[in-house]
Amino acid sequence: MILWFVLLGITVGMRTMTAMAVLCWFAWLQLLPQAGWTLWMGSLVTVIVFTVLAVGEYIGDTLPTTPSRTEPLLVGARVVFGALVGAIAAHGIIEPVAGGAIFGVVGALIGTYGGYRVRMYGAKSLGRDLPVALGESALALLLAVFTCWQLHKFMRDVLGLLPKVTS
Repeated sequence: MILWFVLLGITVGMRTMTAMAVLCWFAWLQLLPQAGWTLWMGSLVTVIVFTVLAVGEYIGDTLPTTPSRTEPLLVGARVVFGALVGAIAAHGIIEPVAGGAIFGVVGALIGTYGGYRVRMYGAKSLGRDLPVALGESALALLLAVFTCWQLHKFMRDVLGLLPKVTS
């Protein structure tokens, strides 16, 4: 479970809004039910807002004028969202929220600084940043969906809290 919180945090470090958008989609589709303080995540309005923010971030990230993710203010935002995403994920699978928040922050820092290094290396190797930026966005989205699916499977199979979907 710790790995899931770290992976969601890494997604936040790569693209701040992606993990929130995917968590909201999973909550809205009732694949990761939320209750109590996280109930707001399952509303269609929340899904739309975070999806629009994530798409805007994908677009903004490809612009040459976008500041580095390692700027202090942007690192701070990633740390806050890493903690929030980790806490929400932990709450969703009935685990300690503080642990989810801590490991979400760890992942966010890994994704922020590690992702920056990988992106700079890739851009230097290719001589262009755009393909690397697009690949990083795709990887962040796939990582968030994969991790949320693992959380869903845990709730369904291990805890038996969700009905099995038959095809």
